Amino acid sequence: MNLLLDTHVLLWWLFDDRRLPRRARLLIEAPEANVQTSVVSLWETSIKVALKRAAADPLELYHAILDSGFGLLSIAPLHAVAVASLPRHHGDPFDRMLIAQAQAERLTLVTHDRTLAAYEVAMEIV
Repeated sequence: MNLLLDTHVLLWWLFDDRRLPRRARLLIEAPEANVQTSVVSLWETSIKVALKRAAADPLELYHAILDSGFGLLSIAPLHAVAVASLPRHHGDPFDRMLIAQAQAERLTLVTHDRTLAAYEVAMEIV
């Protein structure tokens, strides 16, 4: 399965946080899993750190993603354009970009955010 991790799922995984649901762990650890992350998660974390809403070091996060063996998906022009056609089910620009990327790249978004279920995208809500 081709997965795209939502930012919180990525952080929970990388920091071995007890909030990571067992279902998410099984999906990520599955032998057939092709796990992708997005530069959007680095961007979101960097902004939250600057606003003092998160304590993670974005550079350490970047290296942790590389060390994990997960893919790191850049924002392509097609992704940016696709956001304009998304319905306004959710206002968070980071989540909207992750939805657009998951749709464009045919990835299954792994998230804990049930409000994202309103979008037409393959999704695992954990």
